[in-house]
Amino acid sequence: MHDYRKDDPLAHEPFSYEQTKDDKIQIFFSSRLVKTIKGKDAELFLFKITGAGERDSQLIMAKVTGKFKFGHEKDRRQKKKEE
Repeated sequence: MHDYRKDDPLAHEPFSYEQTKDDKIQIFFSSRLVKTIKGKDAELFLFKITGAGERDSQLIMAKVTGKFKFGHEKDRRQKKKEE
């Protein structure tokens, strides 16, 4: 078992990916396809994820899909509007 915090949404490794025969990358969140990338984006993704640890791989896939928020994005937008 990992030593991640219990409230960490990536602790259970919800992201996975597959490379198709035509060099597209399909990224899954909880076994559901959420994004397909191809071309240079797919090459860059493979470069970043190769050799990355489990935690880093989850973060890379979360950033690519845009499915993971850190919780403070909304607060920053509201603060800017108030200023």
